[in-house]
Amino acid sequence: MSKPVGIVTGAGSGIGLAVATHLVSKGYKVVIAEMNAATGSAAAESLGPDAKFIQTDVSSYLAQARLFKEAYEWGGNRLDFCHANAGIDDRQYLYDQNEELDEAGLVKPLNTKSMQVNLEAVIQGLWLFKYYVRRSKEAGGGKGKFVATSSAAGLYMMTTNPQYTSSKYGVVGLTRAAGPVFVKEGITVNCICPGFIPTNLCPPHVLELWPKEHITPLSTATKAIDAFLGDDTMTGQTVELSLDQLYFRQMPEWANDSQKWIGTESLAFWEEAYAKVPQKAGY
Repeated sequence: MSKPVGIVTGAGSGIGLAVATHLVSKGYKVVIAEMNAATGSAAAESLGPDAKFIQTDVSSYLAQARLFKEAYEWGGNRLDFCHANAGIDDRQYLYDQNEELDEAGLVKPLNTKSMQVNLEAVIQGLWLFKYYVRRSKEAGGGKGKFVATSSAAGLYMMTTNPQYTSSKYGVVGLTRAAGPVFVKEGITVNCICPGFIPTNLCPPHVLELWPKEHITPLSTATKAIDAFLGDDTMTGQTVELSLDQLYFRQMPEWANDSQKWIGTESLAFWEEAYAKVPQKAGY
């Protein structure tokens, strides 16, 4: 039987590299998806023949589609795991007071690259992942584990980066919405919400000043990955990583019975309602 195959985005360093390294140690073949050619190729080389580097800009759907196809074929027509980990901070601040105008005198749009990388790429990654997992049965696969990296900012807030905060909340929502559905066909969807783990997102001078007692080690991330790998029924889970502990964070309590009914018992209503909506191109 062929080895299980995984994709880890943003795997040239930090959490991504730690997870990729951990997967190889557990017998996986792993694709290192990374924008930085130097760190990506170095990471793959350090992990040996069971790792392959594919330079990827996850904000490009075409680049991601090529990534998944190449990974699937390299793994012997099999894909079992994906960690949608790549992330960036805000590339333009919502609070800026120096808005620029275009030739028509209209305010130019805010740079939303962080939303594209941190949220849209995760959604598209799940879209692609389930396609290839469904086609992995003949090679010994057919079940999949999808993990996304959210953040403690996806549970609380990060006022300095409102787009980053929004994108990470979106990852939590995606996990909770899609996880219970995909598990019915053997695909689990979970996310991690790390506290302060030193990665390339953190400027060196900030790391030097950061209190050491508030640093979460990379080993806590791999501990969460092991929890997901070891349970085929664990899905829709939001796991906060703080210091050496995992905290399984639940959705807020329903405000009242009406809200609970809408959230848990109205599915049949929506299925019937959507079935009656005329299908239009592009919708």
